[in-house]
Amino acid sequence: MQSSPTRGKLYLVLLAAFLGWMFDGMEMGIFPIVAKPALQEMAPKLAGPELKDFVSYWMGWATAYFLWGAALGGIVFGWLGDKIGRVRAMNMSILCYSLFTGLAYFAAQPWHLPAFRFVAALGMGGEWSLGVALVMEVWPDKNRPLLAALIGAASNVGFAVIGIIAITIPVTKDHWRWVMVLGASPGLLTFIIQRFVPESERWKEAVKGGHTHPLREIFTPPLLRRTLVSIVLASVALIATWGAVQWLALVGQERAGVADQGAKGFTATLSAVGAIAGCFFGAWLGKFGRRPAYFLLCTLSLAVCSYLFRFTRNYDLQFHVFVFLVGAFTASFYAWLPLYLPELFPTRVRATAQGLSFNLGRVLAGVGALQMGALVKTLGGSYERAGATIVLIYVVGMVAIWFAPETRGQPLPD
Repeated sequence: MQSSPTRGKLYLVLLAAFLGWMFDGMEMGIFPIVAKPALQEMAPKLAGPELKDFVSYWMGWATAYFLWGAALGGIVFGWLGDKIGRVRAMNMSILCYSLFTGLAYFAAQPWHLPAFRFVAALGMGGEWSLGVALVMEVWPDKNRPLLAALIGAASNVGFAVIGIIAITIPVTKDHWRWVMVLGASPGLLTFIIQRFVPESERWKEAVKGGHTHPLREIFTPPLLRRTLVSIVLASVALIATWGAVQWLALVGQERAGVADQGAKGFTATLSAVGAIAGCFFGAWLGKFGRRPAYFLLCTLSLAVCSYLFRFTRNYDLQFHVFVFLVGAFTASFYAWLPLYLPELFPTRVRATAQGLSFNLGRVLAGVGALQMGALVKTLGGSYERAGATIVLIYVVGMVAIWFAPETRGQPLPD
């Protein structure tokens, strides 16, 4: 029999997952803020179009390596979570991303940035699937929509924190390294998790029967179709986010000009605040049906992204409103996914399936990010035209969702 955790333990589990994903978001938000000043320091003789091409090239590589590292980390740490437990594996993932973000302080060449980002991303990719699995398995089923909203919002709180720091202290080529040191601070969270956070009793029960083979099981019937559909649904959201939305801070800075050094941080913060609101919207919408909710989120995201990239021209109120809306609708998937994915897979393979499904999309997103610099150059140096092209991926999601099962009102599979 599974023992019911006390209310205090329930909140400890939620707090640990929330903080782990919040710091994960902060780590993800660091690089768009520091990329240009870091690369400027590493190429002091470049200016104008040459500098822009240099930044786009290395930012594309760093983003691609981050996404590929997160994909691998999602599989490795998700598998570990099904083998050794959610809590132990989550601790390892947080320590990994904290340590290697901090070590980027020592980056001296452009290629060092993708290298550090890759290893840090191993932990970032793993933390999401572990935190989601732990929370959803420990808390009662009736709380799942609110929990999904909180987990989805957590990373965007981290984005907002790093954006506020960038507004308060504009990040320049002279002190960008100290931001990376700040990125090492989440490592302190591991001591709290190790000491106080309880393991999932549902997972303990699921693995009592003997050895499990989660990777083999999710790629064989009857779970194969669910795995493939999950990969596509997550990929749509991730490709749009990393191929287009993550460039909004640079778009804002370009439109504002060099005189307003806080524009990049303000744009990032505004997008993150919108994303926090969007996560609650995405989870709430899921209560009316998982499939129609995803379809509507794709439709809304495509509409607001297309308008921002195609029809706004200046750094003004209209731009700010649509940055907020883009942040809200494109991030709403990150509350829908932790609501939906746990409902597709049994406990013995849940962390592996979620980690692989959510993060394998980052492989495709990484390819897109790698081509973003070339696409920008091909389209006359316009981030906006490139972004407007990439967000057409939402059309794929609008079709793919109807091949997924509807799980509204169903308990988590044992």
